[in-house]
Amino acid sequence: LYDLTIRQKENPEPAVASIPRLHASVQWRELLSGHIVSDFLFEKPRIHVNLPQLRKEASDPTPIKDKGWQQAALAIFPFKINLLRVNDGDFVYIDEDPKRPLHIAHLQFLANNIRNIHSKDRDYPSPVHAEGVVFDTGHGVLDGHADFLSEPFAGIHVVYKLEKVPLDNLRPITQRSNLTLKGGVLASEGELEYAPKAKLAHIKDISVDGLHLDYVHTLPTAAAENATKKNVKQAAKKAANNPEISLKLDKLELSNGTLGLTNKAKTPSYRLYLAGSHLTVTNLSNHATEGPASAKLTGKFMGSGPAVAKATFRPENKMADLSLDIAIENTDLTTMNDMLRAYGSFDVTRGEFEFYSQLRIKNGHIDGYVKPLFSNLKVYDPEQDRQKSFFHKLYEIFVGGVAKVLESHKTKDVATQANISGEVGSAKASVWQIIGKAFENAFIKAILPGFERVVAGTRKK
Repeated sequence: LYDLTIRQKENPEPAVASIPRLHASVQWRELLSGHIVSDFLFEKPRIHVNLPQLRKEASDPTPIKDKGWQQAALAIFPFKINLLRVNDGDFVYIDEDPKRPLHIAHLQFLANNIRNIHSKDRDYPSPVHAEGVVFDTGHGVLDGHADFLSEPFAGIHVVYKLEKVPLDNLRPITQRSNLTLKGGVLASEGELEYAPKAKLAHIKDISVDGLHLDYVHTLPTAAAENATKKNVKQAAKKAANNPEISLKLDKLELSNGTLGLTNKAKTPSYRLYLAGSHLTVTNLSNHATEGPASAKLTGKFMGSGPAVAKATFRPENKMADLSLDIAIENTDLTTMNDMLRAYGSFDVTRGEFEFYSQLRIKNGHIDGYVKPLFSNLKVYDPEQDRQKSFFHKLYEIFVGGVAKVLESHKTKDVATQANISGEVGSAKASVWQIIGKAFENAFIKAILPGFERVVAGTRKK
């Protein structure tokens, strides 16, 4: 067949598939063993899918497998496929931004012995090979075996390798999960198995260089964010120590990036971030028998102060098991003015910030502390604050006076500590939700030592 085109009725442009040449023939060699099967060769096929087409298919109550695709292929050539080849294929998916397509080019694909003619007793009798150009500059290759006739769905077991894959084109997709992504180049290799009786993902290595990633919290998306957290928690709980699912990551490394949190639910909005971040995660698994995972994150908090966080943890089952240590030092406090305005209705013109915390979760109990320290604070500055109202100037002078009162005469620091302790073994929240809530409450309360009481008293007046 020449110039075969497949279109979606509701969104006919662009065509979902364009196939310049489709060649089908009987595998003559298999006739000698009494089998009448065929081989299919797709020459330079182009698959083009966009978001409206995908949403239409997702909303259609009729599954794709029941729409007659196989019947149409058999009507063309009425023998079951045993050898499938794709030569120089092209796949494009366009989400909301046409300037950032997900593009796999020059795809070479081969699957043989699909009908299991020679190896009926083998689990994965059909060899599979694929390789291509990923997102214009990356390269991917996949090798393994498949069982296309297994029930209720086909099984596959492959090893893969990805190199120099740019992640920037994923930005339209990640935005729907409140993630703002920019840059980043991915390399990874590992082993995947997905079949009715086996589900395995053994990722030997993931490295991402130059990734800038922000999580953005907003009031309009708060409900959707909570639903996503709930789904993630349920999926993690289902996978944890599940004998039918094996998930393991030997090493994850993110380097030369920026990780941030933007809170648009407060007025004014503020952003906390770690510049020049380097994250290493090792021995991450869904089975506690694999031992604890460890993680280390370093960088410059607010682009200013050196920061380090270390954690060890085991997969959650009935009780969480985690150890977390955080230290942030010598941070320019003026870089946090938006957060101070959001929670304390004031800003500073000078100051240094340090932060220390330790958390231990074991046998259903959480213990730890959150401790911020402030040095060389100056809240009110006549020149910088000349545009502010008289009463706001007076308020900032008063806040600055409170800071002076709280200073330790020996260390010249404003210091306070919020302790965290309680039972969490029967909590419905996951360990990361517990930690997040602890920091949300304890950190904000501790970071404004005495100021919160001043703000409350001023507002009452």
